[in-house]
Amino acid sequence: MSLLKDLNSLLEPIGIPIETGIFSGKPPNEYIVITPMSDRLDFFADNQAHSVIEEARLSLFTKKNYQSLKKQITKILLKADITVTDRQYIGFEDDTKYHHYAIDVMKEYEMEES
Repeated sequence: MSLLKDLNSLLEPIGIPIETGIFSGKPPNEYIVITPMSDRLDFFADNQAHSVIEEARLSLFTKKNYQSLKKQITKILLKADITVTDRQYIGFEDDTKYHHYAIDVMKEYEMEES
């Protein structure tokens, strides 16, 4: 599994379009952009990687009040054992009229055998 795949499948039932990196096409009134931020190996005493720690940022863009959606997304993430490392209001974009709210997440996965 991967964090990106998990996030897409967990958030799909909300019914908001989700894309990775940048939203292509004409954006709707609400959408989420997932930006992978980190993919690091966790090593132990034998110098062998045993797990992968993946981090990503969920950028929620909405022309409405973001509070209920922020709570709904956070609840889904925590229920799925995804760690929320930060949540912050980025700001209101005057040119697009979107509120931008970011939720940073991480999850540890066991290394897959080659």
